[in-house]
Amino acid sequence: MWRYLKRLVIGKPLKTMDEGGQALTKFKALALLSSDALSSVAYGTEQITTVLITLSAAALMYQLYVAALVLVLLFAITMSYRQIIKAYPSGGGAYVVASTNWGRPAGLVAGGSLLVDYMLTVAVSVTSGTEAITAAIPALAHYQVLIAVLIVIAIMGLNLRGMRESASFLTLPVYFFIIMIIGMIFWGVMNIASGNLDYHASAAVGAPVQGMTLVLFLRAFSSGSSSLTGVEAISNAVPNFRRPKRKNAANTLAIMSLVLAVFFGGITYLSYYLGVQPQAGNTVLSQIATAVFGHGLFYYLLQLSTALILAVAANTGFSAFPILAYNLAKDKFLPHAYMDRGDRLGYSNGIISLAVGAIALIIIFHGQTTLLIPLYAVGVFVPFTLSQSGMIVHWFRERGSWWGLKAAVNLLGALISVVLVIILFALRFANVWPYLIVMPLLLYMFYRIHVHYIRVAAQLRVVAKEKAALHNYDGATVIVLVSNVTRVTAQAVNYARSIGDYVIAMHVSFDENPEKEHKTAAEFKETFPDVRFVDIHSSYRSIATPTLRFCDVIAKRAAERNFSTTVLVPQFVPKKPWQNILHNQTSLRLRAVLNSRENIIVSTYNYHLKE
Repeated sequence: MWRYLKRLVIGKPLKTMDEGGQALTKFKALALLSSDALSSVAYGTEQITTVLITLSAAALMYQLYVAALVLVLLFAITMSYRQIIKAYPSGGGAYVVASTNWGRPAGLVAGGSLLVDYMLTVAVSVTSGTEAITAAIPALAHYQVLIAVLIVIAIMGLNLRGMRESASFLTLPVYFFIIMIIGMIFWGVMNIASGNLDYHASAAVGAPVQGMTLVLFLRAFSSGSSSLTGVEAISNAVPNFRRPKRKNAANTLAIMSLVLAVFFGGITYLSYYLGVQPQAGNTVLSQIATAVFGHGLFYYLLQLSTALILAVAANTGFSAFPILAYNLAKDKFLPHAYMDRGDRLGYSNGIISLAVGAIALIIIFHGQTTLLIPLYAVGVFVPFTLSQSGMIVHWFRERGSWWGLKAAVNLLGALISVVLVIILFALRFANVWPYLIVMPLLLYMFYRIHVHYIRVAAQLRVVAKEKAALHNYDGATVIVLVSNVTRVTAQAVNYARSIGDYVIAMHVSFDENPEKEHKTAAEFKETFPDVRFVDIHSSYRSIATPTLRFCDVIAKRAAERNFSTTVLVPQFVPKKPWQNILHNQTSLRLRAVLNSRENIIVSTYNYHLKE
């Protein structure tokens, strides 16, 4: 049943040779990897105006200056990540750059930040989309968290089906949003040029604004910089591109950044020109659309496209998180399970882990986007700082053509990014303090996992001079666990006699039915008179504890004779897998407790039922 359900949801398995067919073209990659960055324009300008309006309406003039600085940072980040794509095409982005140039600790900080940031990406995107849905249908407001969780599960299922299918699904909402925003900006600018839209700005550009401070400006800048989250996703997912991977990834990043710059700059300009102010229940983007389109068809199409892209923007995290987790696992800082490909050639464990983390964040923060965004920004600008400063080290080491200019671009991006991180901690500490707890815990987890893998490798490695000293046994003791005398037991005992020099049948009896226990012992001795039968009595209805104690005693005696000790656990296997739930799983519990003993070999004898 599980197998059929899995095939229905995920689809039939793909051959490893089909991996090339899952590679992304620039057209599909733009839809798959840019939805997070592009969707942020729906709330980026609003975040700036929300901060500035706390002073006065006249202060909204400064949104143009804030937007200009954000665009400078976008240029520096784009150029930096284009260089990262070409220098480090294996994916991993900031984690690989920081590890290579600043050392492993810095790389783990970048990697850990991005792991959490991608979970926040999913949470923020989904909760924003849910808010758009509940704004349109107020009756659903009480189910906001549930709707967000269901959306995350749906996107997880889509990604488990493979990149090609998820990219195909995302093509419509992403390009629909791009067309609608371009149309709004173009039509708005044309109406301004023709005089059909009146100038409603509260203050002219350059006019003095009483009470304006650098702290307020920087606070607005840190809020507006949330529009740049998701830009790094393409550098993490380079291996997913069609060949030539570097060129296609770099060009897709350039296209995405150009579109993002036009959208953010255009929306901010229209917001200033039209004198739009933040309103409860009516977004800045909605107010601009109303002024440009009125309340006609195009207004509702824009609102629909915004809700769709906010809902699917979470997919950027699902594309980049598994690749980053793969790189961390390859370096032995995450479980090796993150290196395993699923039936559809995606890193399924990474996809599922991301969904679980995002759902946890949605529940913890009650689905409120405003509580998540500051922490979201810290999670991405710390890796920005480390990657761009790391590229400066890279250029000084590698040199190459125009390396000085490239390093200067990275320096500009690193300086602005580190200023942003300082601003966020100084001015938004009440929102970002969890980062200071989560990051040390993640680093501790990374190092514990790494130490474990190093120790395992050291213990499993066979040194040449040790090969001659490998242990040789003089004989074998086999303990067969017997519940009653059946075909399973009989064949298991016969198998044990074929591999063991000394065979013991062990049975655990209880108080409930002593006559049945005596009958089992007599029947066994009659069937196998030459095999030692041991009956261990248990007054507490426990099989595992007396079995473990008995096997410990036998193993100790066997070791004195230089014998190996094998415990043979007989079990029957039903013809239909679902029939397993009709039987107790005593054999599973016994194997679990016996596996804790290093001097006992645990083996299973399977008897397959025919009907």
